[in-house]
Amino acid sequence: MATHRHSPDSSSEECTVLEAPPPKDTCPQHGGKVSEYCWACTRALCGECAPEHGEHPRASLGQALERYRNTLETGMRAARDRLPQLSAAAVVVGEMVQQLTNQRAAIEEDILSSFEDLHKQLDVRKSVLLMELEVTFGLKHKVLQSQLESLQQGEGAVESACNHAQELLATDAGAAANLEAELEVKEKLEELARRGPSCQPEENDQLDLMLETDGLRKWIHNLGTIVTTSAVASQSEAMGAGLEQSTVGLPSSVTIVTRDKSGGACKSGNAVLSAEVFTPDGSIVDGEMVDHKNGTYEFVYVVPKEGDFSLALRLYQQHIKGSPFKLNVVTPQVSPSTTTVTTPSNSAAATGANATPSTGSSEGTKRRGKSPGQKKKGSKRASSALGTPRRKTQNPIEDDLIFRTGTKGRNKGEFTNLQGVASAAASGNILIADSNNQCVQVFSGRGEFKSRFGLRGRSPGQLQRPTGVAVHASGDIIVADYDNKWVSIFSADGKFKAKLGAGRLMGPKGVSVDHEGHVIVVDNKACTVFIFQLSGKLLTKFGSRGNGDKQFAGPHFAAVNKNNEIIVTDFHNHSVKVFSPQGDFLLKFGSNGEGNGQFNAPTGVAVDAVGNIIVADWGNSRIQVFDGSGSFLSYVNTSADPLYGPQGLALTQDGNVVVADSGNHCFKVYRYLQ
Repeated sequence: MATHRHSPDSSSEECTVLEAPPPKDTCPQHGGKVSEYCWACTRALCGECAPEHGEHPRASLGQALERYRNTLETGMRAARDRLPQLSAAAVVVGEMVQQLTNQRAAIEEDILSSFEDLHKQLDVRKSVLLMELEVTFGLKHKVLQSQLESLQQGEGAVESACNHAQELLATDAGAAANLEAELEVKEKLEELARRGPSCQPEENDQLDLMLETDGLRKWIHNLGTIVTTSAVASQSEAMGAGLEQSTVGLPSSVTIVTRDKSGGACKSGNAVLSAEVFTPDGSIVDGEMVDHKNGTYEFVYVVPKEGDFSLALRLYQQHIKGSPFKLNVVTPQVSPSTTTVTTPSNSAAATGANATPSTGSSEGTKRRGKSPGQKKKGSKRASSALGTPRRKTQNPIEDDLIFRTGTKGRNKGEFTNLQGVASAAASGNILIADSNNQCVQVFSGRGEFKSRFGLRGRSPGQLQRPTGVAVHASGDIIVADYDNKWVSIFSADGKFKAKLGAGRLMGPKGVSVDHEGHVIVVDNKACTVFIFQLSGKLLTKFGSRGNGDKQFAGPHFAAVNKNNEIIVTDFHNHSVKVFSPQGDFLLKFGSNGEGNGQFNAPTGVAVDAVGNIIVADWGNSRIQVFDGSGSFLSYVNTSADPLYGPQGLALTQDGNVVVADSGNHCFKVYRYLQ
């Protein structure tokens, strides 16, 4: 049994664990009676042992026993103090075990009852089909059987009349008595020849069964799934600007990273998370929890006034690490706009490796509310939080980062969850759909802030959650507004002109424009691609929810190649699909993984001048390049300033790649070589 030992020359209450047992009455080596105890050797000593231990610290056996008893009592008290915590934890875990058992029983009952209902529906459908078969058969059989009987009767009448005529012809031709009979038979034969039953079938003999079982089998194969995660509250953590400071009336964002019991980052969504913002008077402020389906979640909330607010974040009804959090709420202040453009040094651009990632702000830019030496609390880069390693690309195209623009914030030139990207051919401007800031921001081709438009709202011309942006050949700017469920059209200078898709769209994510000027809208929520005229007339639509070739699971963005074919990124199916201008499926490529040509939730897509397809691989934080047939070519080299969660992609007029680096709250422009 392990015990505790105090140093004899120390008055400290600290103790160390002893591996040796308490001293015995007799010396195990010499057999004599023990009278002393050596602290250095942790053993009892007899008279013969004492000289061997020289200057070692010693004490009488009674003192040693007393100290052992004291430490034993201390350990016992500490252990007993732990008992209430263990008991309380046992109650909680016991309740969770019971709840888990109850859920298992409930789900088992749901599965059995659901499949029993399906069996009943199948039996009903079987009965209906058999009944339809009998009714259809009966109707057709009655017509054909009646015609058959009529033909058989007619056949008999003709044969009888012909036999009678044959008999008359065989008699004496000069007999006057036969004349009347011959005339009668002649008239009957003429009538039979003229008015006999129709020889054409009055019904057909078709009876076929059309039973689409292949699609049903696939549907049954994928019917239902058991949803769970390995996330635990004690290891999960929150981070982001929304934990540091919130501005009255403006959205604040908090990122939650779920982890398992070993501290490893969870890679899938569907965890049960709840968030509550408590006001000073005890009421609760509403917010929105977004599941990114990769183990991370975003909670967005708006506080209505100043005061002592707190944020409680719970995972499976347990507070996550650090919860509840105290919130620092301030009133909004008007501050001068800043434009942040950072260009890597020539040496870093030349090597493309070992470069220090830019912060996105120049030395002269001031951070609001932070002194230069003040340590930032409660916020980490999400990439480090997830433990995402810096990826070593294979076959990299030797491109360099030209510049990056933006930091996280609400001011002009700052971003909160930027998504869609577009490049205007006429002006060379770069347009960014700044989702959580609820606007579109316009920059020059060198990354200088120029303007923004569409600030928050639900009226036409105001944006609620812009996600996609494209530029029409006419110069008009097309913006997908996810929460307003329509697409807004603005003039080149940002003035609202019209909207399209209202009442049809459920959650438009990406927009593009084909070579005929049609607006292509990727509806993320409906898993459908819509094609509109600029006037708003719907030309066609294709796609539905599922795993088939012409189906999607959360499609994101689209691009158009030189053949006017539509290329769509299928986020949860981890693939890219190509369709004809009419929506006919042509090909798909990609699968879930980290290898060449594989994806972990693809997002942005663009097509270069020779038809190569450039894809933002969101979950793998990289950009891949494919030829027009979907064969992997290489990566765009982003090693100088690694991406985290890239979304929208576009090609500038001078052939560079611009990408929305949503996790790093900036957009980046890379030199792209063919």
